[in-house]
Amino acid sequence: MKFDLHCHSHFSDGILSPEMLVSRAKEREVNVLALTDHDTIAGLFLAQQAADECGIILINGIEFSSQWGKGGVHIVGLGLKLESQSLKDAIDHQNHARVCRADQIASRLAKAGIAGALEGAQAIAGEAVVGRPHFAQYLVNIGAVNNINSAFKKYLGAGKSADVKYQWPDMPTVVNWIHAAGGVAVLAHPCKYDLTRTKMCALIKDFTQASGDALEVISGMQASAITDDLAGIAAVNNLASSCGSDFHSPNQPWQDLGNFSNLPARCKPVWQLLGFAA
Repeated sequence: MKFDLHCHSHFSDGILSPEMLVSRAKEREVNVLALTDHDTIAGLFLAQQAADECGIILINGIEFSSQWGKGGVHIVGLGLKLESQSLKDAIDHQNHARVCRADQIASRLAKAGIAGALEGAQAIAGEAVVGRPHFAQYLVNIGAVNNINSAFKKYLGAGKSADVKYQWPDMPTVVNWIHAAGGVAVLAHPCKYDLTRTKMCALIKDFTQASGDALEVISGMQASAITDDLAGIAAVNNLASSCGSDFHSPNQPWQDLGNFSNLPARCKPVWQLLGFAA
């Protein structure tokens, strides 16, 4: 069986609808899929309907933002009970933080002479919660910048005039949210936080001490040496191992659904914690 336990729909920062995402997963021969939109489960009902129709097993998932030191890290929750009040409260908490940040970004852009940014970003976001990529696209649309990268370099990036930092909950809090909702907590893409290996290992150790369950050993296409190293770190910390594409768009083949190698044989697959024997 092919598992892809990390992907995004247009309910967060992905391109495809949940139905189109599931259809693409079927085409890519994925058997078990977890939809893990950022801080929302809004797309799971539609994804489940599509999965039932095409014969894919869907795992209820989410990707929570969390704080470690001065930086943000992401923790995936798998196998969630959607009726959990703890889960609903956690999502409300995260959405409130995102809404407040969007208001502050729009206010700063207004001071920089960019009017209507919040309304413009909301129109682009559609059903998703407004984030920096939506503001960036708005800036492109009105001709304030030439492209998305320029929007971050001029306005939205670190230290720029519209840079508003989140203060996310710490890792123990997020892990507790996931466990209270009956889920398994996975530290997402540990090699993508711009950390030295020493600091990455410290992050993983802290995640383990926060009662985390698994490490995302594979995130999309990556060098085998990285996979082997992360598999070893997972074993040292007695963490299960997860794998996912972190799919956002069909235009990014290095993160296409199911487009990654198998977990190393020495790994304890996270799906064993979810009740799968494969």
